[in-house]
Amino acid sequence: MFQRQFLPPIAQLMAFESAARHASVSRAAQELHLTQSAISRQIRQLEDQVGTALFQRVRQRMVLTDAGRVYAADLRQSFEGLSTATQRIMTLGGAGDVLNLAVLPTFGTQWLIPRMPRFAALHPQVTVNFSTRTAAFDFEREPFDAAIHFGDSFWPGASCDYLLRESVVPVCSPDFAARQGLRTVQDLGRVCLLQQSTRPLQWSEWLAQAGAPTAHAMRGPRYEQFSMLAQAAANGLGVALVPEFLVSDLLASQRIQVLFEQPLMTDNAYYFVMPESRAGNPLALAFRSWIL
Repeated sequence: MFQRQFLPPIAQLMAFESAARHASVSRAAQELHLTQSAISRQIRQLEDQVGTALFQRVRQRMVLTDAGRVYAADLRQSFEGLSTATQRIMTLGGAGDVLNLAVLPTFGTQWLIPRMPRFAALHPQVTVNFSTRTAAFDFEREPFDAAIHFGDSFWPGASCDYLLRESVVPVCSPDFAARQGLRTVQDLGRVCLLQQSTRPLQWSEWLAQAGAPTAHAMRGPRYEQFSMLAQAAANGLGVALVPEFLVSDLLASQRIQVLFEQPLMTDNAYYFVMPESRAGNPLALAFRSWIL
């Protein structure tokens, strides 16, 4: 529980955060529809309460002190949390039929969302909100009822239901394959290998499985999401390793092609994750039943 003596007035906090973000009292005054003197007064009062200087003057410019920089970052995060909480309660609109899901970006856009009309037809009263998360998180600190996770079947304080595994294949544009003369896996040693930043060893594993040299396996530009990786391959930037089911549209349109039918079957899989604290949530249970 927060302690009130350490909670300054919200007006002071907003004045400081705005001035810190703009590095200007005048711009903070414009943003908050106050006078410059009012902003300066609120910042001085805040500095008196916290007992340290938050700004210093350097050549007529306002510059955050080290303490001010840390405080501004913490406040910004807190304000973002308050804003998110307010948006969430506004979304409810007096009803409780809202499900908040954390999903992997490409899995969400390429696999899950195209299937959502089926869920909507079964549960027209339910609003499903999507947010992206690419790594495990603490359900007690995040506003989610469930998540789609790729990895192993363990998540502290939650249950994991198996959804599917993935078959990872090398792809590139037909023009790139023809231009580079890609006929054997050994030919990959002389072209750009597009990397997935969250799976840095994937090329090494695939090349080793295919009996090809791995010396250059980790070289190449990195992309955080499979959707970006696939688009880079489709636009002739190199060869990418991607889960085949996530690029079905690009394969069907022949913007990319599978170079070698030697899939890498990973040990990890996709799981539907529900925190134990929400095990009785009827909406999460309905979604779990549907997706399984």
